Amino acid sequence: MPAFSGEYECKLDAKGRLVLPAKIKAALPPESAETIVLTRGFEPCIILYSLVHWKELSERVIALNEFVEEYRTFQRNFFRGNTEVELDSAGRFLVPRTMLKYANIEKDAIVVGAGNRVEIWQPDAYEAALVQDSKQFSQMAERVFGREGNL
Repeated sequence: MPAFSGEYECKLDAKGRLVLPAKIKAALPPESAETIVLTRGFEPCIILYSLVHWKELSERVIALNEFVEEYRTFQRNFFRGNTEVELDSAGRFLVPRTMLKYANIEKDAIVVGAGNRVEIWQPDAYEAALVQDSKQFSQMAERVFGREGNL
């Protein structure tokens, strides 16, 4: 499955629809190219998953032991407000108002390919979430991958 990547400046239309950037749309698996899943991110953003990846991910969450309080709480929050949406012929999709409010998106948005998912951010919040110092990013990469650089 191709990975999502890149940053795209987008605008919502008056009806709250967003056009999925062509390169993001092209990376959707063919079996789920017309339906996507939107959910709240851990940060104040909206996460977009392909339907195929969403099904795999949700199966893992469903498999958690519901008799463990932390798992129940996680499941409840993970599944709350998720929405399957259809892409129209122009690649547009309607973003639910509750999700726009959660991510503080009014008109302008940044659509970011993030590997297995796409993140939709309010531009200022996105900038604030990024590592601004290249040395700090380098040190983070060293911690994540180790000194040997094993990927």
